[in-house]
Amino acid sequence: MVESVPLLRAVLLLLAACVASAIASPGFVNYLVTAPQNPLLQIGTNFTATCFITNTSDVTVDDLRWKLLAQREIPPEQYTKINESALNVTIPITDKTPRWLFCSSQKPAHGRYNSGAYMSGIYLKKGYFPRKPENLSCRAVQDKMHISQFIHCKWEPKQPLPGDFSTMYTVNVNFVNSFKSFNKTTSESSADVDTEVFPNFIFLDVWVEAENELGKMESEHLLVESNSFIKTNPPSDVNIISEDSFPTSLLINWTRPIDETQLRLIYEIRFAPESSYNWSYVPRADTSIDIQSFRLQNLRPDTAYITQLRCKNDKDGYWSEWSNNSTKRTPSSKPSSKPDVWHITLSEFADGRQVQLLCKEPEFANGKIVAYQISVRDFKEKLPNQNIVWERIPNANSSSALITVLKQIHLNNSTPVIVKVTAVNLKGKSPVATIVIPGKENVVSPVQRLEVYPDAGKLLVEWTAPNNTAVSEYLVQWTSGDQVDWQREKKNVRKTFIRGNLERFVMYNVSVYPLYSGWIGNPVQVGAYLEQGAPLDGPTVKLKGKPGCTEAHLIWEEIPKDKQRGFILNYTIFYSVDTDGTKTEAITVPSDTFSYTLKSLVRNQRYDTWISVSNVMGSHRGVKHSFTTLKYAPGEIEGIVVGVSLCFLFFVVLTMLICVCKRDVIKDSFWPKIPNPGASTIGTWSPDHHIKAETSSENCLSGVSVLDVDVCDGKSFFEEDKACLPLKKDKYMSEEHSSGIGGSSCMSSPRQSVSDSDEGGDIADTTASTVQYSSVVASSGYKGQTPSLPAQQAVFSRSESTQPLLESEENPDMLSLEGSRQSRRFPPLSHCEENSDSPNQLEMEAKMLDFCPVGEDSEDGVSAEGQSHEWLTDAPISSYMPQLGGYRQQ
Repeated sequence: MVESVPLLRAVLLLLAACVASAIASPGFVNYLVTAPQNPLLQIGTNFTATCFITNTSDVTVDDLRWKLLAQREIPPEQYTKINESALNVTIPITDKTPRWLFCSSQKPAHGRYNSGAYMSGIYLKKGYFPRKPENLSCRAVQDKMHISQFIHCKWEPKQPLPGDFSTMYTVNVNFVNSFKSFNKTTSESSADVDTEVFPNFIFLDVWVEAENELGKMESEHLLVESNSFIKTNPPSDVNIISEDSFPTSLLINWTRPIDETQLRLIYEIRFAPESSYNWSYVPRADTSIDIQSFRLQNLRPDTAYITQLRCKNDKDGYWSEWSNNSTKRTPSSKPSSKPDVWHITLSEFADGRQVQLLCKEPEFANGKIVAYQISVRDFKEKLPNQNIVWERIPNANSSSALITVLKQIHLNNSTPVIVKVTAVNLKGKSPVATIVIPGKENVVSPVQRLEVYPDAGKLLVEWTAPNNTAVSEYLVQWTSGDQVDWQREKKNVRKTFIRGNLERFVMYNVSVYPLYSGWIGNPVQVGAYLEQGAPLDGPTVKLKGKPGCTEAHLIWEEIPKDKQRGFILNYTIFYSVDTDGTKTEAITVPSDTFSYTLKSLVRNQRYDTWISVSNVMGSHRGVKHSFTTLKYAPGEIEGIVVGVSLCFLFFVVLTMLICVCKRDVIKDSFWPKIPNPGASTIGTWSPDHHIKAETSSENCLSGVSVLDVDVCDGKSFFEEDKACLPLKKDKYMSEEHSSGIGGSSCMSSPRQSVSDSDEGGDIADTTASTVQYSSVVASSGYKGQTPSLPAQQAVFSRSESTQPLLESEENPDMLSLEGSRQSRRFPPLSHCEENSDSPNQLEMEAKMLDFCPVGEDSEDGVSAEGQSHEWLTDAPISSYMPQLGGYRQQ
């Protein structure tokens, strides 16, 4: 909405200007009048306008203001007060000056502010004054066999200048010394004036007028003869004749384009070899007369030439266009220049080298070369020319081949050879070309410095001359693969462009040979590219052998030369360090490196690796290769097994040595010496009697072994036999001297002494880890049997040893019976069985009968062999066990 206010204001001002221009309208009064109205202004000048106050005294000159449409108010400094009712303003006219200029009052009148009666405007029409036409030229072209009646004229400027005025051009052609005049008006910068008939040999006055609303401008006048405007057609029917007797010339014939009665002509001839288009011009002095034939001379034999002609009026006028190409080959002649002979070394041996002789056709072969004649001999061999043996080699190459392979020869390293070659065509032989190939021992100075670099789309070769001043010329050679080419330069040349057809992205080995009167000096070689590009292929990486646990040996080959497309700068080896390949490591190696060993790899890990090759123009990535590192290195498992085996063997041997050296200590630790309680004076000690008790020889416990009693059966044993134990009265004595004496942690089950039998299961529990070292032998017998000793006389034996008592120690008097009685061990009662009639219990009771038979001195008077043991069969085996607990056979 804000942007539309200035536009609306401009429209209102435009309407006010229209109203102001209609002062004469009936009923409308305008108090301001501007002058001049509708001025024509030239851009680049100043314009002065005047504003008049009429028919009112409400405003004065001081209330007037000048404004340009869509611009700010004009500064008062540009105002000029003429009188009390007139005000001038001066503004510059430019191409950017608005076209409307307004005069208005800034003082309100009758309640109205800037009404149409107090505003007046001037429309500024501006433009450029016509420019003077320049470079006026006119010509009349040939129409069939006559000159056209239309004269075509052109001038400058070609483009009109911007502005409000259009410029029109009028071409005037007046016949001098005549009253005829012709013209043509146009808005363009050229026009064709019709003269009805071309005025031959008449002077003409020609000019151009440029006109617009600001004025008129004329060009310079051309006062020339009408024939100077003529431009004829080129000569026709051009014919070239080749003559065998003149191998270096061609005869040209042609036809005039217009009759000589109308116009006298002169000609211009140019020619060039068909392969080069390097034009040569015949001097105009030789063709400045009206002729229709000409002979070209000093041409090369057997060379195709292109010829063109053109013509014009002999005095003045325009040259015609060139005629169409006319081609003709000159006759052949014998070669006038030497062939270009060169050699390359194919291979070298210990005693010599294989050399290939090459040849280019003579520069002036003057005909097709059909054969070459070659002579190769030792340089020291001096022969007259007539005695030289020539070998003829037919030229089998096509016309497009530039180089011919003559032959291959084997040269030794010590003797130089001289090679002579001539070229033969149908007309004769060429001069002889000679080169001397030195032996390796004949070292000739090379050039000192060689640089090859691209310049302006070509390869520029620059070198420094050798110290030897006998250089006769230089030979620049370039090779790429099997392709070979060369060019010769004069002895004073130090810089040259290679003139061969070189390809982009191909490496060329450029060599410079100094030649010393036919002797070939040592070359200096440099590689170069006409243009480099990014490599087309990347190296293929693979593993050499198998990967190890923490390393892998990578190898690759150099990419082909045609794929490199530039000097290789380096190779970059990439390999991933985790399975998803998101993290890679990069290693850069020089361009002459084709193998690398990756180290510090992770065992049993898969890796992806690839190699990128780079030059100055970019890089290319090779094919990816994957491998997995080993979990164990080759021989590692065998090494571990061998190491462990050796360690085990060493341990076994060391243990055996220790056992041998420390056998006494080991024996004392595992099998300690047990003192014999029988030899001790305390063996017969008794709490009640300090006398040695006599041990009955018929004691039934002399052959008793340890009876392993289950914990759950211990209580039943003690409870059942409490009433029948004759030793109960000695309970105090047994407890005092038996409980807690010694102990052994090696006992798997508690053992109960005779003195503890009345404590039942409680004592068994508390003495689970205690081993009894005392034995109480009661003389009262078992269950109603009459003991052999008095009831008050019990034998208490005690040992100070910490080891369990042996059976012989418990019953020293029964040692004589050990050989006749077999010790028996009762099986443990593993279950708490209440049923005493079970088969296992009956079997154990039966064994007890054998275990404890009644002696010969028993009250029953029955012998051990013949006693029926009825007193044992009535009671269960458990009733006899308390007297047996706590004893183990040693």
